[in-house]
Amino acid sequence: MSRSRRAADILAAEFAQWYEVEYPRLLASLLLVTGDLELSKEVVDEAFCRSLAHWSRISRFPSPAGWTYKVAINLFRRRMRRMNLERRLLLKLPPPQNMPAPAGEIWAMVGALPVRQREVIVMRYVADMKETEIAEVLGLTRGSVSRSLSDARARLAFLLSDDESIGKSR
Repeated sequence: MSRSRRAADILAAEFAQWYEVEYPRLLASLLLVTGDLELSKEVVDEAFCRSLAHWSRISRFPSPAGWTYKVAINLFRRRMRRMNLERRLLLKLPPPQNMPAPAGEIWAMVGALPVRQREVIVMRYVADMKETEIAEVLGLTRGSVSRSLSDARARLAFLLSDDESIGKSR
């Protein structure tokens, strides 16, 4: 076997191992951001295809997952610009019943957040990304990410406290 073939096999095995870990995380993240399983699958599949095509370069990045998240988010945004009317209709639909989330009610509340807040919450708590990584993926400053996270947490706290008070009054 030639040296270049062995190197390609090693890269392919490395990508496969990385893909196995990152694919479910990215799919869950995009699903929580978009609320649409099919759209999420399409965007994530395309992002990973692009990662594979450039894996020899991307694998040397400090965060290959961050690069792939950024590609997926950009693909999602492009699709949303083309389907603006559909996006508005999809946001009014209830979250899918098969959403992979620990508690459907909290993710319904996350789904009601503005898109930026929803993106940062999902990237921080589902994808387990640091604020600096989120900032890079979304093209924001770390301060903007921090502010969006704070606003999202405050909104969720309000919704949760409102929810608890409803349950106590029954």
